[in-house]
Amino acid sequence: ESATCYLLPVTRWGLTVTEIFTVVNSTLDMVEQLEAIQRASFPTLSEEEIMTATHYAAQIKRFPEGQFAVLNEAGRVIACSTDFRTKVDFDHFEHRYIDAVDHNWLGNHDPEGDWLYGADIGVLPEYRRRGIATQLYQARHDLARRLNLKGHVAGGMLKGYGKYKDELTVEAYVAKVVAGEMFDPTLTIQLKRGFKVHGIIQHYVDDPSCHNKAAFIVWHNPDYHEA
Repeated sequence: ESATCYLLPVTRWGLTVTEIFTVVNSTLDMVEQLEAIQRASFPTLSEEEIMTATHYAAQIKRFPEGQFAVLNEAGRVIACSTDFRTKVDFDHFEHRYIDAVDHNWLGNHDPEGDWLYGADIGVLPEYRRRGIATQLYQARHDLARRLNLKGHVAGGMLKGYGKYKDELTVEAYVAKVVAGEMFDPTLTIQLKRGFKVHGIIQHYVDDPSCHNKAAFIVWHNPDYHEA
């Protein structure tokens, strides 16, 4: 089980104080809190795509080292992420999220897979904009290094696109986000974490906030070496 502590400065009432957060592997006693984070993070996601406590328990049993949680100083789970190993065909990357994650059971986890697929990251609303998601991405990338995986792929939901779908094609929207001309709540952060856009997934989820669209993003592990 991994455990990484980090400090984040927070301003309260004009004073800067330091809070301690800890990244650990998710455990079975956290599953109800993990579901609460999921529901708070994705209020517009369809019910069939929501990860429940039962799903989280199955994920932890299937690939324990790929599931992460962030604890605050009181031991409350305030953020989490879900991952599995897979093989990737970069010429045929169009897929639906719900199929990739086997309806949230992670049945497609391949212990021999050479890529880490980032299925999900969620942060409680009151803890956002503190760099917590960045710490989860770092934990994933550290895992990819430890397991000597080629890198990390994900479908980055284009959470800001729904507002612009009548003005811009999704290709034009992504190009503007990549160029730094527009901000997307998900993709902009992922680009700052070192991801590159490989392409656009047209039918990733059922979610009006992104008009069902996602960017297929890739982070290459700089330390990967052929076995």
